[in-house]
Amino acid sequence: MPGWLPSWVFHSCQWLDQTQFGHVMRESLYLLPVVETLHVFGIVLLVSSAFLLDLRLFGVGPLRDEPVEKLAKWILPWVVAGFIVQTTTGVLMFSAEAMRSSVNSFFWYKMAMILGVGINALVFHTTVYKHVGSWNNVNVAPIGARIYGAFSILLWLGIITLGRWFSFHLS
Repeated sequence: MPGWLPSWVFHSCQWLDQTQFGHVMRESLYLLPVVETLHVFGIVLLVSSAFLLDLRLFGVGPLRDEPVEKLAKWILPWVVAGFIVQTTTGVLMFSAEAMRSSVNSFFWYKMAMILGVGINALVFHTTVYKHVGSWNNVNVAPIGARIYGAFSILLWLGIITLGRWFSFHLS
């Protein structure tokens, strides 16, 4: 067990690895590949939707002429749906490799970035977006909104990258 990993996390992962569910996820010929495929579909749904809004904040992208508030109302349900798919499939995949995942630093960096995306969105929606009425139709959003958009894009790209690195470094 790595010294940086809390023992309760390590022991919880040991338990999950030994459950019937974890075993079925690992040993099934089709279950894990299907879940992994759904995970990819979920990230495409989530990130492509989020990027449409993020790019609009910079006045670029295919929906750059849409009012921000209208675009957000249309896109956010897709982002939430993608996040639900990601969370569900991520937990299922984790259950198949809980011990190996728990000691993989790429996994924890990815989780930290997911937390960062959540904090970034929370800050955006509780500060800058509260005043969207005053900048709803401007071509380029105020600096606070663009900072949110830049962090969002960078964090999601980092999450995708770390997800791939993590997958190839499970041993």
